[in-house]
Order: sequence, then structure tokens, then C-alpha cells
Amino acid sequence: MSEAATIDADALCAGYLSASHDIMSRILTEERDPLDRAAARLADQIEADRLVHIFGPGGHSNLASQEVFFRAGGLMHMSAILDEGTLLSNGALRSMAIERTPGYGKIVISDHRLGDTDILILVNAYGINAALIDAALEARRRGVFLIGVSSKTHAANTSPDHPARHPTKQNLHDIADIAIDTKVPIGDAVVRIPGMGDNIAAISTFANAFTLNCLVIRTVAKLVDRGLEPPVWRSGNAPGGDEANARFIARFQDRVRAL
Repeated sequence: MSEAATIDADALCAGYLSASHDIMSRILTEERDPLDRAAARLADQIEADRLVHIFGPGGHSNLASQEVFFRAGGLMHMSAILDEGTLLSNGALRSMAIERTPGYGKIVISDHRLGDTDILILVNAYGINAALIDAALEARRRGVFLIGVSSKTHAANTSPDHPARHPTKQNLHDIADIAIDTKVPIGDAVVRIPGMGDNIAAISTFANAFTLNCLVIRTVAKLVDRGLEPPVWRSGNAPGGDEANARFIARFQDRVRAL
């Protein structure tokens, strides 16, 4: 490429910011109803002093369960299922193989012994992989209230014969009691560089994190409206953080497996 045709990286970054903002704005407006209904269920659960479980079966979808777990400003009642199988830290190709393995998600949910008093948030960028669908089906079989966070667009535009799919070809948004659509486009990456065939810069981590934090915000707002102040983590790296958190750790340490 000649010097005269140098690509404007600043403009591409601005385009990425704009695409991110557009998707998050759509989530804010178009998903208001499912977010509000899900927040009401979470508020009921926390008012009853019960945990809210969250699982992101799939490589980068694991980041979603970590986004709202043991996090400054996050609810202490959030219990992340941090299963080792699909974590990228154990090998990216291994992670992809396991998330495509039928039966694996069922084992994870069974191991955590979730039941009919539990709420499970399942987060997956594309909403189709075998481990995810098996986790959803097992949760429903056990009577768990299921909230799904995924992209309906991505699922709807992914072939039924895609190798990542569950044998039943189902989508998360068709199984969940409440489905929240993250609007992630097919392929995930949203920045196109002239002269290059593939897009770059994935959007799903932003979309998942924004959706989940909106859910937390709405949940806390409902609890405060009820005259309750739910325990919320402070940053341990901020002054007084350790002391503030210590008031509650004994209450949750034996209940939240990942603490």
C-alpha cells in the first residue's frame, strides 16, 4: 500500500466507538422490557437472600460471568459458575472443542446442584453452542428460572448445520424464561478496513457487559425502592474497601463456590 493511501486508524477507531454506542443504545431502548422483568425477578431473589447464578459457557463469554462477580459496584448475591472447561486460559482450541461437546453443559449444571428456587443467567455471545444449550435444558429440567443473554440476530443467521450447534439445533433465546437480546451482528467484528476481506474489532464483550450492568442497575434500583440496601462489593484497592467488604464475606463465603 502506498504512503498516499495510508489508512486513517483514528477514523476506524471512531467508527468502532460509534458502532459500540449504537448497539448499546439499542439494548437500552429495545430491551427495556425484558431487562426490567429480569431485574424484578433478581430483586425478589435477593430480597429473599438467595443467590443469582451466572454462567458464560464459551471462550470469551466466560468474561461475562466475571464482569458482575466479585466486582466493585457489583451485587454480592451474584455467584459465578467459573467452570474450567471452556476457559481460554486452559487452551483456546480446547475451549472451543469443549463448548461444542454435547452433554458437557448438563454436567456443569448438575455439579452445581441448581434447583427450583434458583435463578441462572446464561450468557453467550451467539446463543447456539452445545454446552450452552445443554446447560439451559438441564436448568429448565431442574425447575431453575432461566434468563438468557445472547444475540438473537447471530443465532437466527447461523446455519442449523453449524458445527458449534447443539444436536437439537435450538437457540438460547427460545429456551430461556426471559431472553435479553444483545444485538451482536453476525460475525461479531464490526470494523471494516478498505482492501481487507475480514472485519476486525469484536463487539460482543462490550454488549454483554453493558447488558449485565444495566440488569444490575435496574435490580439495585428496585431493591432501594423497596426500602432495602443490598450488599455491594467495594474495590479492595480503594481506601476502606477491605473493611467494607469484610462485613459481609462471612455471610457469603460458604454459599458462593467461587469466593
